Amino acid sequence: MTLVVTGATGRSGRRVAEAARAAGLTVRPASRAHGFDWDRPAGWADVLRGADAAYLAHPADVGAPAAAGAVGRLAREAVALGVRRLVLLSARGEDQARATEEALRVPGARWTVVRAAWFAQNFSEGPLADELRQGGELVFPGGEVAEPFVDLQDVADVVVAALTDGDRYAGRVLEVSGPRLLTFGEAVAEVARATGRELAYRPVAARAYGERLAAFGHPPEEVAYLVDLFASLLDGRNAHLSGGVREVLGREPRDFAAYAARAAAAGAWAAD
Repeated sequence: MTLVVTGATGRSGRRVAEAARAAGLTVRPASRAHGFDWDRPAGWADVLRGADAAYLAHPADVGAPAAAGAVGRLAREAVALGVRRLVLLSARGEDQARATEEALRVPGARWTVVRAAWFAQNFSEGPLADELRQGGELVFPGGEVAEPFVDLQDVADVVVAALTDGDRYAGRVLEVSGPRLLTFGEAVAEVARATGRELAYRPVAARAYGERLAAFGHPPEEVAYLVDLFASLLDGRNAHLSGGVREVLGREPRDFAAYAARAAAAGAWAAD
C-alpha cells in the first residue's frame, strides 16, 4: 500500500509516516517541503496519482470554511484518481472542524475520521514548549478544565490501523484520548517532575491570551481564530475519556507521565 501523508513534517504527519513505514507501507510525504501546498490545488494530482490511501491533517490554520473547501476538493480529486481510502485527523469537541469532516464524505471514498483529544506533545513541541523551556511558566487560557491529553504516537498507531483495516473502520468516527484527566496545571506539574525544574502554570482568559499573541506579532485573523477556538474548546466539553485507542489497538493509551519522562529524557524542556 502506498500512503500519501499530508503535513509529513508536522507533529502528527511525521509520526503517521513513521508508524506507516514500520507497518510495511510505502510512504509518499506531502508537505510544502515536498511540493504539496493546500493553497495550490493544481499540484495535488501529482502527489495523489498512483497512491492507495491518504492521511489528511485538518488544515486548521486556514480557517474553517477554507479548510472544509480544501479537504472536500482534495477528497474528490483523490477518489477520481483511485485513492479511495482517506483518513482525516480532526479535533474532539471542536465545532469548527465539523464542516471539514463532512467535506471528507465524498461519493466513492472509504473515509475514517479520527477525532483526537489535546495532544500531549503540544507541551513539548511548539509555542507552549518554548514558554516552558525559556521562561519556566506556561501562560494559557486552560483555566482548571480537565483534558485527557493523548500521546501522538497513539494517534499515529490508530490512523495506520484504520488505513490498513479499512473495511472495519470505513465510514466511522473514532475518538481517541489519553487514559486519565489532567488540568493544564497538573500537566505542567507532571512536566516539572519529569525535568526536575520549577515550572508554573498561569491561567488567563481567552481574550487576554489573544492580546498576548497580538503583542508577539501574530496576525489579527489568526488571533481571532484562536481566541474563538480556545473559548469554546476549553469550556469543559472535553473533560471525559474516549475509548478509541483501546478499541482499535487493543491496549490502554499511553499515560501523560510516561510521555513527559520520554520527552524530558530527549531534552524537550532543557533550558537554553
